[in-house]
Amino acid sequence: MISERVLSLGVLAALAGVAALAVAMDAPFTITLATKVAILALAAAGLNIALGLGGLVSFGHALFFGLGGYVMGILAYHAQTYTPLDLGLFQIEGTKSMPVIWLAAVLLAVLVAIPVGLLALRTSGVYFIMITLAFAQMFYYFTISWGTYGGEDGLSIYVRNGFPGLNTLDPIQFFGLCFAILCAVLWLSARLARSPFGLALGAARQSPARTEAVGIEPMRLRLVAFVISGAIVGLAGALYADLNRFVSPAMFGWHLSGELIVLVILGGVARIIGPVVGAGVFVMLEHFLGQATQFWQIWLGLILLLIVLFARGGIVGLLSPRGGGHG
Repeated sequence: MISERVLSLGVLAALAGVAALAVAMDAPFTITLATKVAILALAAAGLNIALGLGGLVSFGHALFFGLGGYVMGILAYHAQTYTPLDLGLFQIEGTKSMPVIWLAAVLLAVLVAIPVGLLALRTSGVYFIMITLAFAQMFYYFTISWGTYGGEDGLSIYVRNGFPGLNTLDPIQFFGLCFAILCAVLWLSARLARSPFGLALGAARQSPARTEAVGIEPMRLRLVAFVISGAIVGLAGALYADLNRFVSPAMFGWHLSGELIVLVILGGVARIIGPVVGAGVFVMLEHFLGQATQFWQIWLGLILLLIVLFARGGIVGLLSPRGGGHG
């Protein structure tokens, strides 16, 4: 069977190859699809840290995805309208700089993830799921009523934000940027899984009582994992909003949280390359089956059912079925 390291390199090479082939064939829409795969894989990789390493089944990670999207939308909106963002005590100028927007998106996601995690982690099981879902829904209904930034109709950004040295309006350059960030986060995930923190987090997932017995507090480990996970998903949300040049309350929707979980399960829970495989399969089904029928989700559900019943390690587990998921 294929080793997971070789499989990971092959999957990333295939994603980059699709984009390169699309450039040769002058097919910008295919590059956009590849970019969407990279961004959704980035969000799923963030969730995989909480779900795969920490065993935290969050049904509210759309909260961080939406926060990242709205940070991008609001800052870019104020930049394109030449009006400052009034926060009462002080004002912030808008910006079209991607690095600044990413930093703001990550910081806001972290600031929100800490109190949400502290509250949600006091529970477990279905109660944890419902609390994370409740927070995402709170922000969803808040943005629907937020008329300043489009309310239910969302907010459009006319020109994609900029990155030093790149023309982000060129599809292949924007793909390369998203792909580089995805590779960096996957590398971080692999390092995290093998680190003392990752090993302790895995131990807390398997046996919290034994972890406490050796002086390690599972709550702190899970909170750190939850915050890191939220930060990565927030970054993905900012990139996704830049891809579409549009942000709407749907980015906070429960269905998006569900899709992220589906991506992780399809590829393989706790498998480093699993989110990329899951995102690729999801986008291909959406694109190709969506052209044939509006009920393409039925086939997605069937595939998901088969994986849950017969392939607990996901697609990656079928191709690389060795024991550990972090190789």
